[in-house]
Amino acid sequence: MFNFHLRIKITAGALTQAWFRYRRILYPWYGQIQHEALNSAVLHGDETGWRVNGKTHWLWCFTTPNLTCYMIHRSRGSPALLEFFIREFPGILITDFWGAYNAVACALRQNCLVHLLRDLKHVEKYKSTAGDWPQFSKKLRRLLGDGIRLWRRKGDLSAETYASRRGRILGRLSELIEADWESSQARRLVKRLRRHRDQSFTFLDYDDVPFENNHAEREIRPAVIIRKNSYGNRSEAGADAQAVLMTIFRTLKQRGYDPTQTLVQALRTYVQTGQLPPLPE
Repeated sequence: MFNFHLRIKITAGALTQAWFRYRRILYPWYGQIQHEALNSAVLHGDETGWRVNGKTHWLWCFTTPNLTCYMIHRSRGSPALLEFFIREFPGILITDFWGAYNAVACALRQNCLVHLLRDLKHVEKYKSTAGDWPQFSKKLRRLLGDGIRLWRRKGDLSAETYASRRGRILGRLSELIEADWESSQARRLVKRLRRHRDQSFTFLDYDDVPFENNHAEREIRPAVIIRKNSYGNRSEAGADAQAVLMTIFRTLKQRGYDPTQTLVQALRTYVQTGQLPPLPE
């Protein structure tokens, strides 16, 4: 389009180098978004596959209603998380049950109960449901459902009633975990529940903490669409630039700004003054 219609001589390499310069100029905004994420009261996290030069990498997404920070890393484990969480996270981290998140030092956690319900459906569709699995599945579904309904009714109940019902929910969780189940699938899920006993019903104590991780799944989806169209990146430098630019574009959109117009104005200010303006709040 540039070379033929606009008669402007340009190459793919020139465009690539422009993106790299763009990343260098805007990196302070990326650092500020990461800083704000690490100081948020509630932070959602999720990850999905990515490709860099034909090799498997992982796209990490950490998000709140006001920001989204992406990171592309070759690891799906603790090395990636420790690179993002450069210090202890003082808020509540909401994730699925992926074990790597245990490497993050944080004040509190909430595991996604929707993932647990999906696991129950998966077992009933693809695994053996013999023995006492039906009994276990029924009890766990009722427990999760009662906890979610109690959370939704918090405003309608007195503090004493709510605390009493919350205590019964946690008591039922203990009974479920301590029971001797014969089903191998039940034992597998009991092991998970035992490991995350203190992370399953955190949402009952905080109004702004959901029982699911839908926000992270929604915010990682735009990047997944880009992945489907681009098939990833050709280099580590390209992946780094991709993460920085996606982070800034997505955060600006979440904050109600037009990303293109905002960045054009920011670059105009940078060219005139040599300084990047403050990140719009």
